[in-house]
Parts: sequence; structure tokens; C-alpha cells
Amino acid sequence: MTQRMTGKWLIAAGIASALVAAPAFAAKDVVVAVGSNFTTLDPYDANDTLSQAVAKSFYQGLFGLDKDMKLQNVLAESYTVSDDNLSYTIKLRQGVKFQDGTAFDAAAVKANLDRASNPENHLKRFNLYKNIDKTEVIDPATVKITLKQPFSAFINVLAHPATAMISPAALQKYGKEIGFHPVGTGPYQLETWNQTDFVKVKKNPDYWQKGLPKLDTITWRPVVDNNTRAAMLQTGEAQFAFPIPYEQAPLLEKNSKLELVASPSIMQRYISMNVTQKPFDNPKVREAINYAINRQALVKVAFAGYATPATGVVPPAIANASSYQPWPYDPAKARELLKEAGYPNGFSTTLWSSHNHSTAQKVLQFTQQQLGQVGIKAQVTAMDAGQRAAEVEGKGQKESGVRMFYTGWSASTGEADWALSPLFATQNWPPALFNTAFYSNKQVDQDLADALKTNSAQEKTRLYKDAQDTIWKESPWVPLVVEKLVSAHSKTLTGFYIMPDTGFSFDNADLKQ
Repeated sequence: MTQRMTGKWLIAAGIASALVAAPAFAAKDVVVAVGSNFTTLDPYDANDTLSQAVAKSFYQGLFGLDKDMKLQNVLAESYTVSDDNLSYTIKLRQGVKFQDGTAFDAAAVKANLDRASNPENHLKRFNLYKNIDKTEVIDPATVKITLKQPFSAFINVLAHPATAMISPAALQKYGKEIGFHPVGTGPYQLETWNQTDFVKVKKNPDYWQKGLPKLDTITWRPVVDNNTRAAMLQTGEAQFAFPIPYEQAPLLEKNSKLELVASPSIMQRYISMNVTQKPFDNPKVREAINYAINRQALVKVAFAGYATPATGVVPPAIANASSYQPWPYDPAKARELLKEAGYPNGFSTTLWSSHNHSTAQKVLQFTQQQLGQVGIKAQVTAMDAGQRAAEVEGKGQKESGVRMFYTGWSASTGEADWALSPLFATQNWPPALFNTAFYSNKQVDQDLADALKTNSAQEKTRLYKDAQDTIWKESPWVPLVVEKLVSAHSKTLTGFYIMPDTGFSFDNADLKQ
């Protein structure tokens, strides 16, 4: 009797202990190691793509761009444009709520665009919205936006990562502190922001897209040191890391638990030449410098193969980009052109860089060496953000010390206007925007302005091609390369990738258990 009872008790105890030992479903927690810190969680007041990328955890726009930079509806369902190209009427997705429980509707869109287009708010992204004249509520599901002048790229402005829909109740509550208290319609909501260490977001239980998100939390962790970022993947401390330093790529590629991804980008790297200053006012000098640079060798030396030589001034992934025969490497031709231009013995100049990281340093050293072979002595300076703001972005043509300037540009709207106008339009000489070549051509200005006045795809293509043909011929730049974006992730993480503008896409991200 006792033995039988003991046996039953042992079986029961065994079942009980097995139940206790059975693992609960493990939380799907992902750590993402990124290359720099976040400046703010208010996308309208962020100049850096990284801060806007992290803000996509909790914020969404009316429209967005997919991984091929194609327009997609998000909080908007459709739109129509008036015959005069001034008014955009947008139908909104209904039944969506902000994370504070308030309704997303036309009044919310108006509150956000009124704030963004008001110069008194001094938001860093004001330039994107300064053409908005007024935003009107037609009914709760319909909003009408009227522009001051036709701007056919406006829908792409609404798809820019900066154009997020923030809860008007939160805007009213937090005011200028909204950057620390994000409230959107997105798949995640803020759990913790430790400003020196990480941003942690958790699943939004009331998210409007059923079945999403699949992850429980994402921790965005800034890790400035390249080697540390790569090591965190190796040890499993992080499941995703970007950017991967080129020198670490072969090591990570050998790890059977990791996947290394080199994806296309819209990051164009170039050297602008100040065409208002000697000797760069001479087209033959600018041509000579283009012939003097071996872009294929540059790809290997500075980018470890993770780039392609530039075939234009707009990356191929951007709508209406024109491609040309890349400049051949021909130092003899470069020396001949310099002689014709009156510089048989070359000249001395300065070459500045907008960044001081290791890749930029390699580009500077390589370019300095190449220029030296044709008699051009370049003194190089790699700038930090403060130097760049003071010496390049903050000075007009008369006081600017810019001669040759190595930098990059990523047109996050995915269309040609934002890839061309800030860099080549006369009105965008610093300090207005980033035309560091101080390039000016009336026909290019006219082409760019006319392209914004038409909604004819054929006419727009013609105008942008005409502008690019002229720029390519006049060569205010040395177009160098279009970068590839190198990231790595654990093979257990799916649906998480880098966008061509260096942002992130993680709507369908999942972690295999």
C-alpha cells in the first residue's frame, strides 16, 4: 500500500517538476548596435538619419518609402492633386489611435504640419515644409494641404522620415520637450531613453496592424568603437549591427551564426570644387582633377570593395537619375589639361573632409597621393562636426575658405529634386544649404524650378536629365563612388534590414526561438 502510494506520488511529483521546468516562451528581445548617439527623438528637429530611423519605432508618416525607395501608403490611403498643382487632398486611414489613446485624424495631420511649417518653431527640418501655405481639415478622414507654389516632389516630402505624425495631445502636454516623450501610432512605444547609453522600445499592444510587431523589445545601443560593435555580434550581445567596419567584414562573414549583408545605397560620395575661386574657375582644371583619380583603386583602398564608381551626380537608385560613362583614370591627360589651363607645374590647394572617421581619412590620403602624381599639392584636413558647421556650413561665398571638399549626400526623399537642388542650385550656396562648389548655372536653376511645376513624368524626366547633362559637362564636382551599406545580423533575426538612405526597416522583424 505504502509502496503504491509512493509510486503515484513520485509520478505526480515528476509531472509537477516537468511543468515547472518547461520553459516559458522566451521574450523576443533584440539589441541593435549603431555607430553614433541619437540627438533627439523628435524627427522634425533631427538633422541625422539615425535619430529619425530610431523614431520610426514609435512614429509613422502619411506615406513612406520601401527598401527600393518606392512610395507607399502608410497612414494615408490615397491622394489627389489639383489641376494647378497647388493643393493635395489626402484620404486618411480610419480607426488608428495614437499610443495615448487619442484618435489619429485630419486634425492631427494639421497640428503636425502647422508646427513643421511655422518658422517660429525653429525646427531643423523646416526647409522641407516651408512651402506649405495652409493645412485644412475637410472632415475627420480628409485633409487638404495647399502650397505657396507648385512643388511636384511634395508627396516625397511627406514620405521623408522626418514627416512623422505626433499625438497633438502629447505636443500640447510636452511642448518643446516632445523629443523626450514620443507618442505616435507606430509598432513600438518608448520604454527607456538613457541618453548616454541606449533607447529601449517595447511592443505597442494596441498597434493597428494585426499580428505586428513580432518582437517584444528593441534596444538601440550607440557603440562608437567599430571593433566593439563587431564584437557584440560575435558574443551575441547584439543581434544587429550597422555600420560594419570594412576591415571587420571578412571576420564576421566566416561566423556561421551571422549573416553579412552589403546592400545598395543612395549615399553619393564626391569632392566639390569651389568654382568661384582660382584655379577651380577653369573648367580644364576641374576636368584634369577628374582624370587624375583612379576610382576603381579608391573603391579597393578606402571602401574594401564595398562601393561602386559614380556614374553621375545622382545615385542610380534615385528616381530620374542620369548615368554617364565614368571618368577614366588618365594622369597623362590630367597633366596635359593642367598645362593647357596655365598650370604646367600644378598648384597647391586644400582638401577638406566633412568627417574624420577612418574611411574619410583613407579617401583623403588616397586623393592627396593621386593629385600629387599630376603636380597638385593638397593639404588635407578631416573635420569634426563643429569645424564643419563653422567653416563650411556657416560661411557664405565671400568669406568661405572651402576649395576642395570631400563629403557625401543621401537624398532621403528618394527623388531627384532633393538630390540636385540643395547641391547645385544657386540659391543654395552656403549658408543656405550645401552647394559647396558655389556652382551657378541659370539653365540648371530653371530646369530644377520647372521640374517642380509639372506633374508630367515625361517632362520631369527631360528637365532633370537636362540639368544633369549640364552639371556633368561643367564638372563642379569630382563624383567618386556610391557606397554599399554593410550590416550584419544574427541568423535568428529576420526581416530587419538597412534602407538605401542608411535608415532601418523593421516592420516585419522577427526572432526565431
